[in-house]
Amino acid sequence: MKTTDKIIIIDLEATCWKGQIPEGEVNEIIEIGLSLLDTATGEISKNQGILIKPQRSTVSPFCTELTTITQDLLDKEGVLFEEAIEKLIDEYNPDLYTWASYGQYDINMLKRQCMSFGVNYPMGNDHINVKVLFAETKGLSKPTGMNGALHILEIPLEGTHHRGVDDAKNIAKILHWCLKNQ
Repeated sequence: MKTTDKIIIIDLEATCWKGQIPEGEVNEIIEIGLSLLDTATGEISKNQGILIKPQRSTVSPFCTELTTITQDLLDKEGVLFEEAIEKLIDEYNPDLYTWASYGQYDINMLKRQCMSFGVNYPMGNDHINVKVLFAETKGLSKPTGMNGALHILEIPLEGTHHRGVDDAKNIAKILHWCLKNQ
């Protein structure tokens, strides 16, 4: 049984382009944003972003405009994907906890990239899709984006939207509201 007194929130950022993916490039994770939510108190801790050097793509101007992440930043401060997963395992013990993300993209992307790089998938099977949970808890006819959920809850966006480190913290706030209001 997974422990649910603390939930790991993950938000990924990946290489992206305006329009079609250029020949020879693939969507690749460039940041793993993480937060740890104490479900009883709502305290958010261990908030960090692990920057990852893309190995099969480059950061486009569109991607930088969206995320503020540059290729230069990743070249200087990023680690290899395998190292990022090791850091995630060492610092969060993710297989012991329930984890959450906003929507299905992050879980699918993480599984796909782990398989592509031959890295063991680090997360447990207990996953909360906060996008669906929020829509259900709030009684919405269709799910809304993270920014929309924050707006509905009158919670100000903290940090930069589309930065994993900041979005993970914002998602944790939405998840905490959902857990309190179920």
